[in-house]
Amino acid sequence: MQMNFSEIVLKPVGVIRSKIKEPVPRPDGAGITMKEKRKNVKAQRDKIRSMISEIVIDPSLEELLDDTDGHSHLMVLYWAHKVPSESRKLTKVHPMGLKEMPKRGIFATCSPARPNPVLVTVVRLLKRDKNILKVQGLEALDGSPVIDIKPYVHGYHGADNFKTSEWMEKMHNEVEEV
Repeated sequence: MQMNFSEIVLKPVGVIRSKIKEPVPRPDGAGITMKEKRKNVKAQRDKIRSMISEIVIDPSLEELLDDTDGHSHLMVLYWAHKVPSESRKLTKVHPMGLKEMPKRGIFATCSPARPNPVLVTVVRLLKRDKNILKVQGLEALDGSPVIDIKPYVHGYHGADNFKTSEWMEKMHNEVEEV
């Protein structure tokens, strides 16, 4: 089957206002233990889960937000605009930047380094004020373009009988144990 697609052009619907100004640097391992790395990952994740951010939608598109406040959680799709072009060519990465982990295919990881750096985060909707959504738990950098917003519907988006690879499950358990 030939994959001959024309270019896809996306127009952002808004922008993210966040306290996260730069990507979290991944230490190269010099002078830092794997336990310290995992501790840093856990601290950063916990900080993000409680962080309050704003999603500012283009005022001309404000009507798109009607009735979103009836949902407790939303899925925010955004463009990882600070992923360098050379990182978009990677095919494999060390999960979470942990060098002791074998490299894995990009699509098997949550790495922002992707051919098309479209990321998604489920957030708690705290408040809507006209074209601005105040949310909790958004893992995006300040200035990230918003591509789309969808309601999170557990019965529709929550998978039943899902499986996570053993290596990812082990990695997340190790982060929790730190």
